[in-house]
Amino acid sequence: MVLALPLPLHLTLVGVVRQRCRGVGIVSNVKAVALLRMRIVYSATTFAELVLWQLPKPLPGCTHRFKYRLAYIVRETCVLRYDNETGKGDHRHYAGKERAYAFSDPDTLITDFQANIARWNHENRHT
Repeated sequence: MVLALPLPLHLTLVGVVRQRCRGVGIVSNVKAVALLRMRIVYSATTFAELVLWQLPKPLPGCTHRFKYRLAYIVRETCVLRYDNETGKGDHRHYAGKERAYAFSDPDTLITDFQANIARWNHENRHT
């Protein structure tokens, strides 16, 4: 089951959803604004965690002012993750591989993440 989030996400959820997420943090000497912190529970063994910050300036390796981590966890294993980190830029982890991701905006990021959740669920429906 994939939860369809209302779009545009930044108009409906940013600044509204404030939930605790374990293991989430940002280390920087500049002030970041938390825009989204959400956990979507699909089952007792499956959930997605979406975390998005707006930064005063882009991270090295990025052209935008967002820091994010979107993860899909199945049976205690992260099977899909979109994130950006200093020096590495925007990328996603899928099927054991890390590839560059062309970030355009938060709404597209969420849409792409949801599409990959659906893809993973389809490809792994018999496991």
